[in-house]
Amino acid sequence: MTAVINPAGSRLSSAAISGSRLLPAAAEAGSVTRPLFQHRHTSAAAFRALATYGVALRWSLVTFAKSERAELCDLFDKVGPDAPTLCEGWNTHDLAAHLWIRETDPVGASGIVAKPLSSLYERRMAEIKQRWDYSELVDRVRRGPARFSIFAIPGVDEGANTTEFFIHHEDVRRAGDTPQTSRRLDDDVEEWMWRRLKLLGRAWFRRVQVGVVLERLGSADADGAPETIRAVSGTSIVTLVGNPSELMLFAHGRTSVAEIKLVGEPEAIEILNSSDLRT
Repeated sequence: MTAVINPAGSRLSSAAISGSRLLPAAAEAGSVTRPLFQHRHTSAAAFRALATYGVALRWSLVTFAKSERAELCDLFDKVGPDAPTLCEGWNTHDLAAHLWIRETDPVGASGIVAKPLSSLYERRMAEIKQRWDYSELVDRVRRGPARFSIFAIPGVDEGANTTEFFIHHEDVRRAGDTPQTSRRLDDDVEEWMWRRLKLLGRAWFRRVQVGVVLERLGSADADGAPETIRAVSGTSIVTLVGNPSELMLFAHGRTSVAEIKLVGEPEAIEILNSSDLRT
C-alpha cells in the first residue's frame, strides 16, 4: 500500500525536533513577500525601508545570497548567542563562528570537509569565539568575506553562498520552542534552487538506499505531468513533493522541518527517513 506522509524523525538537534511542526508547503498565513535582492552591506531592515521608498538597486550589486546573509545576521542579533539551531550541538554563536571560518580561515575550513582535520576545525571555532565577542563576530559575518578569500571573487557568491545562507537562516528560524514556518520566496529563487537540485540532487541523496524522485509542487502542466527530478534510481520509489526550497532543506538533512509530502511504500519511506542526508 502506498503511503502519503510528512517526514518523521530527524538527525538534527533534539531542540529542533521537539520544537518543530510540519505544515503544508505554503507561505505563512498573512505573510508578505520580502525583497529578493539586497545590498551586501545593508541590513535587512534598512533594505526594506529603501524598497518602500522606491530606491532601485542595480542587479549586479544585490543577490539573494547577500539578502540571506543580512537577514540571518539581523536574526543573530535578535536571538543572541545562546539560541538553538537545527545544527546538532550548535547554538547561534557556534553557527556564526562556522560561517566566519568557512569564508575567511582556509586552514580551519579544511576541517569542515576533511574528517581527519575536524579537531583542528573545532579548535579554530573555540578560538574565534574567544577572540571576538558575539556581536563583533556577527558584524564580521555581515560584512562578508575578506578580499583575499575565494568567496570574494566575483561570481562565486551566488553559487557558493545561496544554499549555504538559506539553509543556515532556516536553521535559526525553525529551531527552538516556537519555530517559524516557510517563507514565500521569489519565483527566481525557487527556479534557481530547482536547477541546483537537478545539478546536485544525486550527490545529496547518494547515501539513500531506495529510489528518490523530487516533484516540484504546483508544476503540473496541461497534461497533468509535474516537473520531476530522479535523484536516485531504484525499484522502490519515494517521491518528495514540495517547493524547491523545501526540497533543498530536506536534501540537506533538515527532514523534520521541511514542508513536503513523502509518497511511497511505508518501508521505502522508513529507509529514506533513516538515511544520513547530512552533507
